[in-house]
Amino acid sequence: MKKRKHPIQRRAYHATRSFLRGLRRSKNKPGENNLKNKNQGIRVAFIYNEREPVTGADHINQLMARALKNKGVQVRGFYPRGKLMDTPTHLRGLSNILFFHSLLEHRDQVLKHHIIQGTTYTALPFLTFNIPVISHFGSTAIGFLDETPRTKDMKDGEQRFWKMLHRLGIIPELDFKTNRPLQDIADMEILVATRATACIATSAKVKKELVHAGVPEKRVRVIHNAIEDYWFDTPEPPIPQEPQLVFLGRLGGDAFTLKLKGLDRLFELYNAFPDTPKTTIFMTANKRLKEWLRVAFPKHYMFVNLRKDFIPKVLHSLFGSIVFIPSRYEGFSLSLVEAMSQGLVPISYSVGVAPEIIKNGENGYIVSSIEEAQERVRELLFDKEKRITMAHAARASTEQFRSTRIAADLLGVYLDIRTEKRNSYDSGEKK
Repeated sequence: MKKRKHPIQRRAYHATRSFLRGLRRSKNKPGENNLKNKNQGIRVAFIYNEREPVTGADHINQLMARALKNKGVQVRGFYPRGKLMDTPTHLRGLSNILFFHSLLEHRDQVLKHHIIQGTTYTALPFLTFNIPVISHFGSTAIGFLDETPRTKDMKDGEQRFWKMLHRLGIIPELDFKTNRPLQDIADMEILVATRATACIATSAKVKKELVHAGVPEKRVRVIHNAIEDYWFDTPEPPIPQEPQLVFLGRLGGDAFTLKLKGLDRLFELYNAFPDTPKTTIFMTANKRLKEWLRVAFPKHYMFVNLRKDFIPKVLHSLFGSIVFIPSRYEGFSLSLVEAMSQGLVPISYSVGVAPEIIKNGENGYIVSSIEEAQERVRELLFDKEKRITMAHAARASTEQFRSTRIAADLLGVYLDIRTEKRNSYDSGEKK
C-alpha cells in the first residue's frame, strides 16, 4: 500500500517537535540539569528564629535557602508562632521554652523532611526523632562569654570609657547583673552540637571552639558564609577620593554587646585621627547611643539602621578607604567581607574569618592592639599607591564568598548524610 504523504506544514511540525525532544534529552544527560533533578529529592526543613530577617544569621539562612532552591533542593522554613518580645535578660530561659514549644506545633510537617537544619540550638526539640539534624554555627555563645570582659577586669582607660557611657545614661549598667542566661544558651548549644548528625562552622575558629567543647572533629564541616549577589553587582571602582575611616556592622545597645563589638576601640581610633573623615554605618535600637555618636567626633557621617541592600552604594563611593573591625569576638564577620567586596582595606583584630581571608600587607592587616591599628592607619593614609593596590586585592578576595559556593558546599553535606544513612540502613538489613 502506498504511504500517504502529509502536507509540508504537518511534516515540518513533526520534525520540529522531534528535534526539540532530542534537544531536551541531550540537556538531561549527566550535567547541571540532571544534577538539579537528582537534588529535587532532598527535602530540608530550616528552623528560623524570625519570619522576617533581623540578624546576620537570619539573612544568611534566607540566602542559603534561596541558593539551595536554585540547586533543586526542596527547602521549607519553619518559625515559632509564639515568642516573648523584649524579654529581660534573666528571663531568656522562659522565652526559649516558649520558642521550643511553639516550634513543636510544626512537628508533623517538619518530620516529613529528610534533614532538619537549625541555627546553633534552635533544632533542639527534634534531636529525639530519627531524622538527621544539622546545627549551623555562625558563632558560639561560649565565644561571646570568653572574649567579653567585665568592666572591672579592663584597663584603666577602657574602664573610664564605659563609666562615661554609664554616666551619660547610654548604658543602664556597666555589666549584666548575671551571665547565667548566656551560659544557659552556651550549654544548650553544646548539647545540640554534640548530639547533632553534623555541625557547620562558618570559620576555622568556630570549628576549633566546637571541637574543644567535645564535638568529634569529623562531624564539623567548615563552610564559610556567603554574601548576597548584589554586593557583586556594583560597577567598577570609582576614582578614589579622600580616604576615610569606616565602621560597618551591628553595635547593639547594652554594655555586653557594645564591648563585644569593640566600641571603646573604635572610639579610641576615631579620636586618634581628628582630621580624617569618618563614616559609621551601624545598627542599634539605643537612641541615646545614636545621639551621642552623632556629635562625638569631628568630620563624622552616620547611617543608622540603613536597609542592607542600600549599603553597597554607600561603601562603593568609599573605595580605597579603611574599614576597622574592632570586635573582641566574631564567629565569621559578614561586615568584613562586605566592606572588602567594595574595595575597603581592612584593619581587623584576629576574629572570625579574618585570619583566613586577610593576608598582611597584601589585602589588609590583622592587628593585636589599638596602637598597632593606629600605626597601620597612618601607614595607609600616607601611602596612596599601596592603599589602592590593597583595595583592589581586598575586592578580589571576596569572590570566594558568592552564594553559589555555599549552596554547593551545603549540598555536599546533605548528600554525605543521606549516603551514610543509606549505608547504615543497608548494613542493618544484612544483619
